[in-house]
Amino acid sequence: MILATTKIKDLDQFLKVYGAAGADKRGSHGCKGSSVYRDPIEEDRVWAVFDWDEEGWTAFATDPETPGIMQEAGHLGRPSLGAFVGTFRA
Repeated sequence: MILATTKIKDLDQFLKVYGAAGADKRGSHGCKGSSVYRDPIEEDRVWAVFDWDEEGWTAFATDPETPGIMQEAGHLGRPSLGAFVGTFRA
């Protein structure tokens, strides 16, 4: 699992591209799915939890087509990854 956050210009445009061209590109690099959350404080920030391994994420991040997809989606910068610190019961 990977947790990422990014700032965006417009939520509707982001979701449109994220759910189509973005999903196709992520899937081609082994992503099995994701959930997107809007930040409750920063309206221009979204969080995504990916069912993905680091190798697939790296391949996606370095794919030459990825920057154009992210630009079309309205990213205002590069996504930042959350640092995994552990798994706990319940």
